[in-house]
Amino acid sequence: MADTTQSPSPSPFRARLAKLDKAWLAFLLILLCVAALDTPQFGPTVQFTTNALLHTAPFILFAVFAIGYLKATGAENLLAKAFEGRETRMIFFAAALGGLSPFCSCEVIPFIAALLAVGAPLSAVMAFWLASPLMDPAMFAITSGTLGFEFAIAKALSAIGLGLLGGFGTMLLKSTPVFADPLREKPQVGGCCGVKKPFGAKPQWAFWKDADRRSLFRTTTLENGLFLLKWLALAYVIEALMIHYVPAAWIAQILGGDGFQPILLGALVGAPAYLNGYAAVPLVGGLLEQGMSNGAAMSFMIAGGVSCIPAAIAVWALVKPRVFAAYFGYAMLGALIAGSLWQAVA
Repeated sequence: MADTTQSPSPSPFRARLAKLDKAWLAFLLILLCVAALDTPQFGPTVQFTTNALLHTAPFILFAVFAIGYLKATGAENLLAKAFEGRETRMIFFAAALGGLSPFCSCEVIPFIAALLAVGAPLSAVMAFWLASPLMDPAMFAITSGTLGFEFAIAKALSAIGLGLLGGFGTMLLKSTPVFADPLREKPQVGGCCGVKKPFGAKPQWAFWKDADRRSLFRTTTLENGLFLLKWLALAYVIEALMIHYVPAAWIAQILGGDGFQPILLGALVGAPAYLNGYAAVPLVGGLLEQGMSNGAAMSFMIAGGVSCIPAAIAVWALVKPRVFAAYFGYAMLGALIAGSLWQAVA
């Protein structure tokens, strides 16, 4: 008698579909929908996306090669030195270096797990956690090219400020029940980038003399180049459609103006809507063109960057829910402060 309990194997088409990158798939589906439902808009959409990518290309190339160099030389290992010495010093260095590190969100998981395992205080770890997803060399380059150098500097300073807020806040409240026994019993240290040892040999600045490091440079450059290309292409397509179909008056009415309400709404919208830091940059550029206030743009970027799924998973995987709630609370408070300050000076 045949065994009917086994589930049928998926069709070859479904198997191939499952292997497709979701960002590229969304990009193609959006273009197909535009071609089918609004054919005259297909050409302008493709042209807008192409021109935007060409405009951003120098910044993408700089970011890609900068990350490749940092990875190949092992410069990221210097971050471990931020977690040595007095706690206040650790918080300052962790917040500053968090905004400069080339780690992706999932690579933070094994790095932080190792730091906690060797006794780094939660306050310094919190400072690094909050600053790390907001800014890195690639993010700074993309932000400068799209939103301007001043916005990129302001966001970098906001990332450091948020790290300091969370770090010193945690240090002052470390004796409270919120931060008592903060780690999960068996924290997960896996990630989409694979588990790596965060502490290693001294950096080798002339990495091209070593075959393994040259290979790492090529791999990292290619992977990050494709990563940035797919997310920016998707973001520019969405921006083109948003500018064409969404009335500017709506954006200006909801997220425009000089008061505190647009800043609050920017943070509340940014937290659930923010999917990827690089894709968010052109989207915010489009919203600014539609009438979004400067303060709302900053609060959207800060709240969304810290609460986005990859960054949040890095925290949730290692600490208990009450510590995660504190992490999220720091993110929202820091976003409101950053948005208010940027609104006042921009």
